Amino acid sequence: MTHQGWFSWDASWTWGITLIACTVALHVSCVVLAALGLRKLRIARTRGKHPLLDTTAGAIIMIVAIAWLLAVAHAVECTIWATAYLRLGAVESPADAMLYSIDSLTTRGTSGLVLLHHWLMMGAIESIDGLLLFGISTAFLFHVMRAWLPDFTLRRS
Repeated sequence: MTHQGWFSWDASWTWGITLIACTVALHVSCVVLAALGLRKLRIARTRGKHPLLDTTAGAIIMIVAIAWLLAVAHAVECTIWATAYLRLGAVESPADAMLYSIDSLTTRGTSGLVLLHHWLMMGAIESIDGLLLFGISTAFLFHVMRAWLPDFTLRRS
């Protein structure tokens, strides 16, 4: 393979690693801010300020809200990758860029869309990013459930 300047495998790696750094930083920021908010809610709950939080509905609402926040973060992160694909000319349309990004980030890979050859590595790198981001989301949601539900079930029994 010949070196083609900005349109080389090196550029694909550079863009990919940079986008991983940006999206992981964004995702971790969302998780940390959510954790700080949950800490305030737990303190308020222990002081009896929010009785709804001690109900089944309150637990469901809280867990769904965290899951929704994480889903929104993933959507924003897909949009960041899609914008890069579009601006780099790796795909032809915003819709194709978004579909390719969602397909890569989720590691689903069945859209049939293909990046221009010199950007293929970037698509593979996005899949690595997806594994990291979904791992962070899963770990955080698991932590929230472990931290919240034992208190909830102990109070209810």
